Amino acid sequence: MAANKSERALVDEWRDVLALHARTTCELDRALHPHGLGASDFEVLDVLAEGASEDGPAAWRVQELSGRVHLSQSALSRLVARLEKDGLVVRGMSPEDRRGVQVKLTEEGLARHAVVKPLQREVLTRMLDRSS
Repeated sequence: MAANKSERALVDEWRDVLALHARTTCELDRALHPHGLGASDFEVLDVLAEGASEDGPAAWRVQELSGRVHLSQSALSRLVARLEKDGLVVRGMSPEDRRGVQVKLTEEGLARHAVVKPLQREVLTRMLDRSS
């Protein structure tokens, strides 16, 4: 009986995590939509922007990026193609490994990220505030 109770609590907690993720993603999509972005689009821009320095945006291999944004490589490739079409990122061959593809923010991508970052952070603050 006690094992079933703890198992039930574990499953309930997991479902609460999934529900919070779904609600937060929907809120992010709503907030970012007027800027032509969804939650996953912004996540890619955000990871790419984190690597930026005074020398400019850093290039990330698609394999590395997929692990950071929790998308499959095929889903990430489609997303990156869309971002590239919108002029927010550029893709190129990896200089170290000609089979690898690198992704890098454009100036427009960096500017769009700067505009929407406060919106994304506000949604995260509101949705993930555990004190309420």
